[in-house]
Amino acid sequence: MTLIAPGRSVGVLGNGQLGRMFGLAARTMGYRFVVYGPDAKGPASQIADQTIIGAYEDLDRVREFAGCVDVLSFEFENVPAATAAAAEALTRVRPGPRVLHTCQHRLREKTHLLSASLPVAAFGAVQSAVEAESVAERVGMPGVLKTAASGYDGKGQAKVLQLEDAAPAFESLGGVECIYERFIEFEREVSVVAARGEDGRFAHYGLFENSHQNHILDLTRSPARVSSATARRAEEITRVVLESLEVVGVLCVEMFLTGDGELLVNELAPRPHNSGHLSIEAHETSQFEQQLRAVAGLPLGSTAPRAAAAMANLLGDLWANGSPRFADALREPAVHLHLYGKTGPKPGRKMGHLTALASTPDEAAEKVLKARESLVLPLSEIE
Repeated sequence: MTLIAPGRSVGVLGNGQLGRMFGLAARTMGYRFVVYGPDAKGPASQIADQTIIGAYEDLDRVREFAGCVDVLSFEFENVPAATAAAAEALTRVRPGPRVLHTCQHRLREKTHLLSASLPVAAFGAVQSAVEAESVAERVGMPGVLKTAASGYDGKGQAKVLQLEDAAPAFESLGGVECIYERFIEFEREVSVVAARGEDGRFAHYGLFENSHQNHILDLTRSPARVSSATARRAEEITRVVLESLEVVGVLCVEMFLTGDGELLVNELAPRPHNSGHLSIEAHETSQFEQQLRAVAGLPLGSTAPRAAAAMANLLGDLWANGSPRFADALREPAVHLHLYGKTGPKPGRKMGHLTALASTPDEAAEKVLKARESLVLPLSEIE
């Protein structure tokens, strides 16, 4: 196992908030932190020792970046495979290009999960309008048509409620390669964030419970309000995912829990995940420190929970009438504020998050939602 000791350089491909929080963990532990991205104004650059500006397709520039770091990781998975391969020729890339290649393409991802005997919704490949109809008829309706590549927070998706919707849905997505999936009537959306080291050691944060608004994560509770058997099954699924892909780093498995208690894998994110942000306060080792430990060859840290917790995203909508009332939100001592340093808030743009700790996940959710409401309401209007 290769150790990248504190004092050496770690890099991240991407200049957003996940890179920023990874960088904060790296700086805390004494590493030099280098960012690669298309501009120097992103959240990660604000705390970096160095930012190398370049397009992800500029392989010469990518090689320059890779040559000045001892190991690099990702903050998002939509990096061209050629970019990861070019970097790997000069430095350690964690997770490796194979993981990226699989997880950045929904068809490859679902096919891998199926080959590993993991539970997924019925699906089929779609490459034409005619095929969209035949696959929808075979797999069943209602369903969802998704672009095979790219797409996040609900982007690149179209519902297919009846057969005549299939061809127009395919055309609305640009006529690119797609995956059609049977719609799942789920009871809850859940996720497991986990890490795997070079030595094969596995660590996880338990099962999180997620609520979305407009396809964007809104609230996460920890632990999820499910049976212990369901939590154990989710952890087993996650272990198989990381081991089958030989992940070195952090990966999140997003799942649906159906009404009859079945877990189905929805998507994989080969990086820290929005639902895991609460680990900064709620666990002995945050998902970002864990990412650093895994990719640098350090022993994984304890994921023991300190308390039940809830995390609420702060979108740009909260800035519509001026700066939010941060002091009001922090009047509850168990609430913690994280802002990402982004300029120009926009509706739907993730600007930060709040985390609350409590004795139960419901109590934590109540605290964090009340704190978020107080950002835009005078104290006199809060009960």
